[in-house]
This record gives sequence, C-alpha cells and structure tokens, in this order.
Amino acid sequence: MTKKKIEVKVTDNEQEVESSTVDEQEQPREEQSELEALESELEEVKAQAAEYLDGWQRAQAEFSNYKKRQETERVQMQSRVTADVLRKILPVVDDFERALATMPDDLSQSTWSEGVRLIKAKLDTILDSEGVKPIETDGQMFNPIYHEAVTYEEAEGYEEGQIVGEVQRGYMLDERVLRPALVRVAKASNTAENKEE
Repeated sequence: MTKKKIEVKVTDNEQEVESSTVDEQEQPREEQSELEALESELEEVKAQAAEYLDGWQRAQAEFSNYKKRQETERVQMQSRVTADVLRKILPVVDDFERALATMPDDLSQSTWSEGVRLIKAKLDTILDSEGVKPIETDGQMFNPIYHEAVTYEEAEGYEEGQIVGEVQRGYMLDERVLRPALVRVAKASNTAENKEE
C-alpha cells in the first residue's frame, strides 16, 4: 500500500491546518462503486423508458383501432338507416306503379296523369341514386335468396321452378336484398306426372 502525504495550508484567522495521508487505492474503489451505481440507475431508467414507450405505442394502436371500429360502425349504421328509409318508400313506388297501370285511357293524356308520371320518375331517380335496383324475374328460375313464392301453379310453356309472373317487384340495395320479389312459380303439371308413372 502506498501512502501519500498531502499538505494543505489554509490561512484562516491565522491558523494552519495540515492534512492527513490518504489511501490511493480507496479512491478508485469509491469511484468504481459510484460508477456501478450510476450504470445500474441508468439501466433502470432505460427499462422504465422502454416500458413507457411500449405502453404509449399500445395506447396509440388501441386508439387507432377504436377510431377504425367507430368509423365502421358509423358506416354500418348509416347503411341500416338508409335501407330502413328506402324500405318505407317502396310501397309508395308500388302504389304509383299500380295507379299508372290502371289509369283509364281517357286520362292518360291529361296533365294530371303526366304529373303522376313525373313524381314516379323522381322516386325512381332517388332509388337509383341510392343504389337500389329492381330484381329481375322475367324468365328467371326461382331463387329463394331473391324471390318469395306466393303461389305454385301449373303453367304451359314453363319449366318447373321457373317464375310465371311477378306479384310485387323486389329490390336490391347494392349487393343486399332490400325486399324480395313476390312471384308465382310454375310447378309440374299433373298430366306430365301421370305420363312418368
């Protein structure tokens, strides 16, 4: 062990003080332990910062997902409301179609009947702008996704399961069925069944 004598002279009120010897190996140990303590504290702070960053990133991702979910729900809600309103308009369109179909010939050229046709055309334009399209039934085969059978009847010239006539027009809203078409469906005739037997 090397010992060093340090002399310090301080003049304060005319007193002299001499310092004692200091162990040179103790000084680096103190610095070493202090450095280790600082490094340990730095590692703890880094771990805590990483934890805070991870928590912030998770919160950010959750908020982003929440916003996307809210937007999706808003679009779905708007779509449902639109479909509900359009379903309520469809009976009015049906009434206009029936009125125009049964209008007497002597009234068909009057300005009153022309006004009814214009109102019906406006309704059709509104439905078209919202993406509503009529379901085709003429010559189609019965499909329970798009059609609802009102009657099954024997009809010459039609295959079994083919639509004979439309009772009420059905509509699609984009790719969804807004209202199925009410149709009359052909069934096999009894004579054809008797021949097969």
